[in-house]
Amino acid sequence: MMQVEIQSTNQGAGLEHRSPAAMNQENPSHLLPITNNNPKTPKKLTLIPLIFLIYFEVAGGPFGEEPAVLAAGPLFALLGFLLFPFIWSVPEALITAELSTAFPDNGGFVIWADRAFGPFFGSLMGSWKFLSGVINIAAFQVLCVDYLKNIIHPLESGRPRRISILISTLVLSFVNYTGLTIVGWAAVLLGVVSLLPFIIMCLIAIPKIHPHRWLSLGQKGVKRDWNLFFNTLFWNLNFWDNVSTLAGEVDKPQKTFPRALLVAVIFTCVAYLVPLFAVIGAVSVDQTAWESGFHAVAAEMIAGKWLKFWIEVGAVLSAIGLFEAQLSSSAYQLEGMANLAILPKFFGTRSTWFDTPWVGILLSTLITIGMSYMDLTDIISSANFLYCLGMLLEFASFIWLRRKLPETRPYRVPLRMPGLVVMCLIPSAFLIVIMVIATKIVYLVSGLMTMGAIGWYFLMNFCRKKKVFKYISVEDEER
Repeated sequence: MMQVEIQSTNQGAGLEHRSPAAMNQENPSHLLPITNNNPKTPKKLTLIPLIFLIYFEVAGGPFGEEPAVLAAGPLFALLGFLLFPFIWSVPEALITAELSTAFPDNGGFVIWADRAFGPFFGSLMGSWKFLSGVINIAAFQVLCVDYLKNIIHPLESGRPRRISILISTLVLSFVNYTGLTIVGWAAVLLGVVSLLPFIIMCLIAIPKIHPHRWLSLGQKGVKRDWNLFFNTLFWNLNFWDNVSTLAGEVDKPQKTFPRALLVAVIFTCVAYLVPLFAVIGAVSVDQTAWESGFHAVAAEMIAGKWLKFWIEVGAVLSAIGLFEAQLSSSAYQLEGMANLAILPKFFGTRSTWFDTPWVGILLSTLITIGMSYMDLTDIISSANFLYCLGMLLEFASFIWLRRKLPETRPYRVPLRMPGLVVMCLIPSAFLIVIMVIATKIVYLVSGLMTMGAIGWYFLMNFCRKKKVFKYISVEDEER
């Protein structure tokens, strides 16, 4: 459905292959990517697991797309999931592909902001994205228990609910601790099993589809909620850049990243659109019925209770995959920040058994446990606001680094500078709209978190100067 042009030096994209020594002669050393990984360390992520990790960083399945129909009606929902990827997902994926191959180290977007504008903005980017990430992780655990309570009723409230959240968080964090090899292939299994009931539902729905229902503008008397509509699209189709924090763990990133992102974009969009077309065409219900979880209700109407149960189990498996992917991203981001000397050296400490950043996993897990017992509605909205700020900085970093490093690109977006500016301005305008319509409490919480992030940067500088903690030595000319 979507085509993203891929160019690389190995495919004759017009870029000569130059050795690192030649690059250093042509460019100032502080502008070049710094690779901290031991070349003898085997890479852990190949193409297929990386595709499914990206899939779970972004979507995890068509769960949660239903409110788009509730907010704006069937036609606008279908158009939204058809067109919004071109406005948002494709530009973000292209930027991730280019910069992840140019800076193939753990830390991703933190490295990009650091290289473009210096350590202050690298630290600010890291704080914004980390807070956004761990809050999302906490939401996935709550979502998982919310689906399970339909099967295990004691989990609806009280101590059983709190204990189940704690135990599931610890168990899934331990799985993450065992390494990206296990997490990556587990994502493949979870993706296949959670999508299989939707495939079956769509096949059974084909004889029942009435195409005219796709053209419905909505039910009379139901007011369109554009705020809910655009937030639903944004929530379901963002976070493509999260996988960049694992760039140092990818096998042959210059080839693997562009291919994985291309397949993941197509795969994710198809996974959203096909069930939406099937259910809208096959089921006739009031528009107000399209709340989160309606796909399971529709499955019962189309095939029976057995398929509804399967989709509910699939939702739990999807939440597990989302948890694992996001936790990996947050943990390796902290390791990358330690490699840049933005955080103390111990944040990059790896397990001797599994070679995973256990400090980052532990810290992310503890914060997740604390937040999973809170009312997350306003906090999640604030996390989205911080994510928007981080994305605006990411777009600016991309444009600035392309200007600074026009030649050091194993893969590049096939556009010249004016085209790149337009490509970034369109999603940036959408981000600004999302931020403008935020509530006062979101502005307050986001402002306090941003002030805390700025204070954290100066605290780390103080600790470095006073030698309170050990930091990895990063020479000024390397920065």
